[in-house]
Parts: sequence; structure tokens; C-alpha cells
Amino acid sequence: MLFNTLTYFFFISIVLVLYWWLLRKDFRRQNLLLFAASYCFYGWWDVRFLALIFVSSSVDFFLGRAIYHQNNKKKKLHLLWICLFINLGMLGFFKYFNFFTESFALLIKQFGMQPNLRTLQIILPVGISFYTFQSLSYSIDIYRGKIQPTNRFISFMTFVSFFPQLVAGPIQRASDLLPQFLNARTFNRERVTSGFRLILYGLFKKMVIADRLAYFVDHIYNSSEKYDGTILLAATFMFGFQIYCDFSGYSDIATGSARLLGFDLTANFRTPYLTRSFREFWRRWHISLSTWFRDYVYIPLGGNHVSQGRWIFNILLTFTISGLWHGASLTFIIWGFLHGFFLVSEHFISKMVELPKKLSWIGLFVTFIIVNLTWVFFRADTLSQSENILSSFSQLNFDFIPKVGSAFGTNNELREFTISLLAGFPLFVVFEILIGETDFGTVMNKYGILIRWSIYFILTFMILFFGVLHAAPHFIYFQF
Repeated sequence: MLFNTLTYFFFISIVLVLYWWLLRKDFRRQNLLLFAASYCFYGWWDVRFLALIFVSSSVDFFLGRAIYHQNNKKKKLHLLWICLFINLGMLGFFKYFNFFTESFALLIKQFGMQPNLRTLQIILPVGISFYTFQSLSYSIDIYRGKIQPTNRFISFMTFVSFFPQLVAGPIQRASDLLPQFLNARTFNRERVTSGFRLILYGLFKKMVIADRLAYFVDHIYNSSEKYDGTILLAATFMFGFQIYCDFSGYSDIATGSARLLGFDLTANFRTPYLTRSFREFWRRWHISLSTWFRDYVYIPLGGNHVSQGRWIFNILLTFTISGLWHGASLTFIIWGFLHGFFLVSEHFISKMVELPKKLSWIGLFVTFIIVNLTWVFFRADTLSQSENILSSFSQLNFDFIPKVGSAFGTNNELREFTISLLAGFPLFVVFEILIGETDFGTVMNKYGILIRWSIYFILTFMILFFGVLHAAPHFIYFQF
């Protein structure tokens, strides 16, 4: 079930009516409704995978309680390892089995042997990386003594499967979201209004910006050998905006949907393309994942409280694992490693060169350029394709406009693409500057009712007349 469809509109409308009208006086029944709705939402893709999320959640619920009540430190650690093995084992099998099998076969071939290893036709469950990390952090935090386990099974299962953020985050910590399921929620008009605003802006970013850019980017990257460096570079930078509007649009809709139900989710994006350094970029891009890796990988490795050489290793390893989390491919691993490398490089360069405030725009420009160039590895299907695309950037021409038209089958398609972006992109840029490190729902409070409703009308008009309404692509992060 996709956020940008009428199916989801009817689905959440029914949930809201039942939730706030029939069950408003009993939060336990509300939780039961959300549990059923979340499993219906997830089963919409493939009902077979409901068993997978049920097992993952149940393991953490019962082992979490066992870890908490176990006084023997060694046995407590053993229980945690069992939890890690089951959760990461399922994630590893469904997401990485074929990748490691193929990689092992290539390694053996280097020694002159001909392995006969079989891969499996494994379907990747939607959102498995997200809900596995969310559920797993619950058990880890119990082991660390940061939280206490809950004895409310349905509340916990709903926390893991909460449909607004189930398949693509934001990844929630139990300390932040779980208590909201354990207490009564009251209808708050201001919160609901803010939720609708976020949903509207998220749909605008997804349907008007991301989905329009996707048509061009997909066509160019799917036939990259036909185009020169100019058009490939343009497609790469367009992908940078596509993935941001796609993923942040999803996060806005998820956060907005949660607010309609009386829940607050952690922020996932804070205008990352307006940052002046890699360090700042990763504080504002996919925040829920970057903080997860910080707390459960980077800090346990020693963080920055180690020698300089070990700190470099910790950064590079954390970002490399982060790249692998995104996908079972060498391109994702390289993408993650490069971000770690540039973060380390920036650290040492900043010690030697300190830019005055008047020249801080240079940091913004350099960060923006490098971040977008690294998207080549994220978007390319193979390592050889990414290498060919990057090498093509050495030969650029300035006849960009005529070449854009070659990516479209008809003049009508080109016209729709051009008009949509000319109308929608400047509006998107203005809103991003106004939003800064807050969100669209909060920004709207600064303006009077006339301005607010004018903006709502404009965004709705843009979605209906310039958005991709038919055969819209999935959200990019569904594949992770």
C-alpha cells in the first residue's frame, strides 16, 4: 500500500474514524486497532511476510524480558547474542544470501577453481531493514539498562509494526515511541492540523518533484551507454534531488500520519543540502539511521575516545556497514566507504584551513557537489556502470538543453516534465529555505490564515495538475 494512492487515503480515513470516534476512550483498544491496521497495511504487499515480522517482534519481546530479569551477566549476554543472531540472521538471509554466495564464488575463481554454488530466488521483504533495526534496538537498550521491558504484548507488537513508519522509517527508539503506546492519547486539533500539513508537503515533494525527476533519471541510467558525460552528470544531480524529495517526502507523510493518530515521530531530515560540511550533512540526512549506527556500531567500537588511527577505522567501518545496509552490492559498500573517507578527510582539512564566515558558502558548494557525485554509486546498477559514468564526466559539453529532449519519447512528455519542474522546483527551494531545521507543519504557524490557505491551495493544485498520478513509482527506500 503506497502513501501516494487513493487506497491509502481510504485506509487511513477508516482507521481515523474508528480510532477517534468509536475507540477514543480506550487506548488499549486503539492499540489493538493499530496492530490490526498495521498488519493489514504490511500484508497488502505480501501476506506471507507477516509471519516474518511477527517472529522478529515476538523474539525481541520475550528475550527482552528474559534479558531484564537475568542477573547473571554472562547469561544475559548470551540471551542478547541469541536475539542478535535471530534478527540479523533473518535479515542476512533475505537480503544478503545471494550477495555473499556470489562474492564467495568470485573469490574462489581467483584461485583457478570453478565453484558450483547456487543462489536462491529470494524475495526481499519490504522494510525488513527498518523494522529489524527498530525491534533490535529495544533488546539492546534493555541489555544496557537504558529502558525496562514492557509486559504489554500488543502494545509492543504495534510499536514495531506501526504502519506510518513501518516500511521506510523513521527508525524509532523504544524509549521515544513505545511509551506513547502505553498511555492514553487525546485528540489535539493543532497536532492533527500539523499532520495534514506534513502529508500535503510530503505528497508535493514525492509526486511533483521526485516522480517527475524519476522519469528522466531512470531513462538515462537504464541506457547510460547511449549518453555522454553532460547528460549523465545532469541525471546524477537530478537523482540527488529525486532521492531527497522521495525519501523526505515519505518521512513527512509518515510523520504526518502518525500525528493524525496522536503520535510524535523523530525527525528524519533537516534540509541536508543546505549544510556546509559532511559532518553536518550526516546530522541532517536520514537522521534516524545515522544516529542508530552511531549508538549501536560507532560508539561500541570506541567512537572518538580512541587513538587517531582507530578513530579513522571506526568511521570507515561504520559508514561501510551503513552502505551495506542500503543494499547487497559493491556499489553501496563503496558509496558508504566514500562518505566515511570524505568525513575523515574533512576533519583533517578543517584543522589546516579555516574558512572565514564570509566564505562559508564554499563549504556548502563543495559538500553539495561531492555528495551528489557519490550518488553515482548509489544509483548505478553495477560497479562497471558507475565507473563508466564517472569517467564520462571528464568530457563535458555545454549543449545540455537539446540533449534533455532525447530522454523523452514525445514532445508532450518533455513538455510535462519541463512545466512541472519549472512550476514546482522553485516552490520546493523556497520552502526548504524557510523550513531550515524545523518542518513544514511548524513553519505554517508563522503565517496568517489567508497565506496558509493560499499555500495549501497551491500545493494541492500542483499535485493534481503537475504530479505523477498514474503508475507512480514506489518509494526508493522500499527496496531497503
